[in-house]
Amino acid sequence: MKVQRIRLADQTESWLVLDDKHLPIPPIQSYLHYLEGLEYSPNTIHNYATHLKQFWEFLRDFQHQWDAVTVEHLADFIRWLRHPAAKVISIQGQAPQRTERTINTILAAVYSFYDYHERVGTVAGLQAYGYTTRHGSKYKSLLHHIQVGKEQKIKLLKLKEPRQLPTVLTSAQVQQIVTACYHLRDQLLICLLYETGMRIGQVLGLRHVDVRSWDNEIQVVPRTDNTNGARAKAQASYTVHVSQPLMRLYAEYLIHEYPENLDSDYVFVNLWSGQSGQPMRYQTVVALLRRLSQVTGIALHAHLFRHTHATDLLRQGWELSYIQKRLGHSNIQTTANTYVHLQADDLKSAYQQYLTQKET
Repeated sequence: MKVQRIRLADQTESWLVLDDKHLPIPPIQSYLHYLEGLEYSPNTIHNYATHLKQFWEFLRDFQHQWDAVTVEHLADFIRWLRHPAAKVISIQGQAPQRTERTINTILAAVYSFYDYHERVGTVAGLQAYGYTTRHGSKYKSLLHHIQVGKEQKIKLLKLKEPRQLPTVLTSAQVQQIVTACYHLRDQLLICLLYETGMRIGQVLGLRHVDVRSWDNEIQVVPRTDNTNGARAKAQASYTVHVSQPLMRLYAEYLIHEYPENLDSDYVFVNLWSGQSGQPMRYQTVVALLRRLSQVTGIALHAHLFRHTHATDLLRQGWELSYIQKRLGHSNIQTTANTYVHLQADDLKSAYQQYLTQKET
């Protein structure tokens, strides 16, 4: 089985899941077409397709029918995800091949797949849910008074994930990464991710018209027609203020590297590899970060710069509401749950500051 990239009639990118005979799998294809109708990003559809391919490989290996799956089969699927060679008994213990978070992500795709087919009437439903009564909690939502005491649908199968603090970069590491870049374009991309906290989809979809160099501002605009498949995720536009050095780097990039005769409004385009002049794709950024990781010895991914930016703002005393607006979160609870974390060094620094103030 394989996940095959395709280009639709409107030139947008999508994905197929092919079986062992290289034919599309109809139930999966129907679901992916449904996601396309909801305007999910190509990267998201690719992830769902990959997860469902893994599920179909499990069904094939154990000769289960997809429309007769039970909760017991899903439990077997979890064990298979941890150890794909499930029929082989090892004398020595083996470390799981996937983390709890990865398995829960794959299960979420499977749940969503069956929810869709239950709504359209293809299957009777996946009996993998239970119901519990919502009780009081410290956090009260806007409609809490309506929901309290009512039954809530929950997943019967979900692994408990160990809580992990987001990894962040130091200023010295960021400078090391920027220095390792060969080109101004790549330096601008890294600095933009680090200084603004923008998502990689927002950066790759950035247009020159969005950059207001005279006011040191960048307008983050959600678009669904980017030819490189980039998505902003946020539903509404918002403004990010940046520094003058970042704008100078943008100007240097336009003067020294951006082709004068290029008829494109995209800020980040292919210049040395791929189809010259076309907007950069996410895969190109992944290759760049992989090379920078090898040179610097620092494990990198695009979202790491967003984590670092938000954490720096918190350490500098920014109010949570300001950070929410700068990151483009629609709900401040998302900002709090994701980025409000204290490490030992943070506590030590805060205590030293307390002692200093107490002595004075």
